[in-house]
Amino acid sequence: MKWFNNPNSLEELKKRYKKLALKHHPDIGGSNAAMQEINAEYDQLFEKLKNVHQTAEGKTYTTENENTETPNEFKDIIEKLIHFKGIKIEICGSWIWVTGNTINYRTQLKEMHFRWSKTKQAWYYHNSDYRKSTKRNFTLNEIRDLYGSQTVKQKPDLLLQIV
Repeated sequence: MKWFNNPNSLEELKKRYKKLALKHHPDIGGSNAAMQEINAEYDQLFEKLKNVHQTAEGKTYTTENENTETPNEFKDIIEKLIHFKGIKIEICGSWIWVTGNTINYRTQLKEMHFRWSKTKQAWYYHNSDYRKSTKRNFTLNEIRDLYGSQTVKQKPDLLLQIV
């Protein structure tokens, strides 16, 4: 693999894809050819790792239920989010959380199937097959502790940078 260094879980794959997209996407100075190679590798690895996940401590596990998410769902969301200004994009496990100045993007987030969490004051996305299995409500910090977190910040010149 040219772009991905043997990720062990779906979360590692998604984090690496996000970094690569933010660096090589044609809309922010990259090339179409590089992005096509990255997408092809991502699709191939996604099929292998779609049911392999990782905890914040780095332990990997395989889910019992088959994941119905497609590789294009995540790619399409990141493609759209990298163009929003003044927001904070955070990946916690296999969830995407969006905070910051989201009021201007409320309609677009809804169209992308994000939902608003009033208690966390954040938009979140997870594939449609998710069903909550506990009555406990976690804070966003507890979710970060459980599943790890990676944040994307905007530079003043509007280019995105991994933090």
